[in-house]
Amino acid sequence: MSPDFLFNGPDSAKTTLLLAHGAGGAMDSPAMQALAEVFAAEGLRVARFEFSYMAARRQGTRKPPPKAETLIPEYRAAMAALGVKGKFIIGGKSMGGRIASMIADETQAAGLLCIGYPFHPVGKPEKLRTAHLKHLRKPTLIAQGTRDPFGTRDEVTTYDLSPAIQILWMEDGDHDLRPRKSVSGFTIKNHLASLAREVTEWSSKL
Repeated sequence: MSPDFLFNGPDSAKTTLLLAHGAGGAMDSPAMQALAEVFAAEGLRVARFEFSYMAARRQGTRKPPPKAETLIPEYRAAMAALGVKGKFIIGGKSMGGRIASMIADETQAAGLLCIGYPFHPVGKPEKLRTAHLKHLRKPTLIAQGTRDPFGTRDEVTTYDLSPAIQILWMEDGDHDLRPRKSVSGFTIKNHLASLAREVTEWSSKL
């Protein structure tokens, strides 16, 4: 069964972003919607899709997120169904980006974009999800809040990561990149606008 997509941005865009959602938020969650809108405003085409367990929730069947590895075939199916002929980038938010990172090197994608990568479960910094990131060859951009409970700046800077990975730190951002304005002086609007500009510039060089 082919996934349904939500599209933002011009059909004529030179670059398409294929984005998957996180473990607990659907493809039309406020966070995913905000990301799609800022990327589209920069002229990128954004395609969002949903994994089957999340789609089932819309029909009243509430299933917990399965292990990320088991969703790899669904990500591959979404790529095939989208059928982009031009330049495209795969990725997603949190778990969605993690799944894309597992298959990035075997795809024809120009790059990998992870927004809030879940480097480890919350409260379990010893259970790292980074083994495959050591040898990643695909040009990768990870946007990470400096206080993300799934991987803070102090933690992530000690990891052995591939030189293909570039990390864009969002000051005082949480897992949704949301900062505390009273602490940082930034707003989520500031961070998302900055992220969209960085992604546009980064993707143009791929």
